[in-house]
Amino acid sequence: MRVMVFAKSTESMQDGTPPTPEAFAAMDRFTEELVQAGIFVAAAGLKNGPQAKRLTFEGGHCSVADGPFAETRELVAGFSIWQVKDIEEALAWARRSPQPFPGRSELEIRPFYEAEDLAEFLSPEELAAPPHAGSRGKLGVA
Repeated sequence: MRVMVFAKSTESMQDGTPPTPEAFAAMDRFTEELVQAGIFVAAAGLKNGPQAKRLTFEGGHCSVADGPFAETRELVAGFSIWQVKDIEEALAWARRSPQPFPGRSELEIRPFYEAEDLAEFLSPEELAAPPHAGSRGKLGVA
């Protein structure tokens, strides 16, 4: 099972307060534990600056809003992709995650759709084919 773990933005992230060196070190140690356990797939932090864009689609039209976005509790500050056996394993790892900023913080875990979840929409040949590894990247799509 693949899951995406979203790290939600906090007030201190948005006011420009950087994490302490100790917080960075704790996150590095935690990421290394995920790598050593064979769970880590990918991770990145996300900027909320003027380059950030939010697209809204409605009635055949698309509108674009420029960042930064103010509603902190709704922003995703970063993500990780983990390969776990089930959601309980993902929860166990997430509970161990260091808290890089003071105050309240939030993680959200969302399972990916896998090919098996979409079986009614795929042919038997498509289900039997190996995951996409070509031009779409090694993570594939589902």
